[in-house]
Amino acid sequence: MTLSPWQARIMAGIPSLNAALYRRIRFLVGDPVSIIEIGGDAGTVTSTLILRDIEIERAKAKARADAFACPKDFEPATGLSGDRETATAQATAECLLRNGVNSVVADRSLPLIFAEFIRRAGIEIICDTEWGVIERRQKDDQELEFIEKAQNITELVMKRACETVANAVPDRLGQLTLNGELLSSESLRAKIDQWLIEQAYSNPGSIVACGPMGADCHEHGHGPLVTEQPIIIDIFPRDKSTLYNGDCTRTVVNGKISERIQKMHAAVVAAKGAATATVKPGVTGHAVDLITAETIRSHGFSMGLPSTDDNDDYTAMTHGTGHGVGLEVHEPPLLASGGVELLVGDVVTIEPGLYCRAVGGVRVEDMVVVTEDGCRNLNRLPEGLDWRD
Repeated sequence: MTLSPWQARIMAGIPSLNAALYRRIRFLVGDPVSIIEIGGDAGTVTSTLILRDIEIERAKAKARADAFACPKDFEPATGLSGDRETATAQATAECLLRNGVNSVVADRSLPLIFAEFIRRAGIEIICDTEWGVIERRQKDDQELEFIEKAQNITELVMKRACETVANAVPDRLGQLTLNGELLSSESLRAKIDQWLIEQAYSNPGSIVACGPMGADCHEHGHGPLVTEQPIIIDIFPRDKSTLYNGDCTRTVVNGKISERIQKMHAAVVAAKGAATATVKPGVTGHAVDLITAETIRSHGFSMGLPSTDDNDDYTAMTHGTGHGVGLEVHEPPLLASGGVELLVGDVVTIEPGLYCRAVGGVRVEDMVVVTEDGCRNLNRLPEGLDWRD
């Protein structure tokens, strides 16, 4: 959006909670802030970041803004509230008034308290529902660096998790043990959490779904892990320092791999390859999803949920091909029915899967960056089911 002279726009909120705001200023703080952009003569735009006084020096070194101020610098005649968010909203409105602004454009994430004080100041406020949406999709070089780092750490932990399963020892019931202790979904998930904590990553709770539990693509898994059954491991952590996410899924089998699981896995890997080859600017997420579905069907499997609940052998892909990733683990665009055209800089997952209540699920997920002439895969891990040393 280009600002004409003396037009203004604003984002506000808490950067650690508001992804759009954080992306705009690239400064992580847990207190309310606002960033005000005001158009000037000759097409210039000046941005002012209003935040707590104790954060200003740190912001000057790191934040993307031209000028920095604290609420006290824009104290209205009525004074500032003792509540930080209210005071920041009051100062934001006063800053707009002092700059002669009578109309300001806000993005969809603007907190109501900021809108309220801007209106009380007699300033028109307009919501631009699309501001920040395309910008967040088209990742810049710094964002791609952050995402690639996050994916590298995700893969490092994924490798350890899959190898842990593959090298575990089955007991007489077929349940996996590690150093004499039972290996369960819960205990492996705890290990994954610990490995990520050691890398300064937070984790909302990985999927470790064994056997029939894996037939539900969002089942996180519980109970003992069992030999000769497919185990879906899906890890999607966030870098605590940058807030960008990784996302990777692999399926591992301890011991003998049945022919049925091998066929499911072959179809999933083929679908992932076909979808990846289709990704490029201008191609829609819908078209990528159709290629995935075509490949799944060509291998003799179905798409969509079963028409009845009495067929445990029904084997199908029950979700879309993938989704955007960035400051949130699920964000636009979708590689699914109705998905929009892909843009250079989009970062998307490609994660076909097959699910059967009788045997479980198989899913393999990579993350790719849309480039000028196709896409670049950020994953380097093997796709196979056997992860033994």
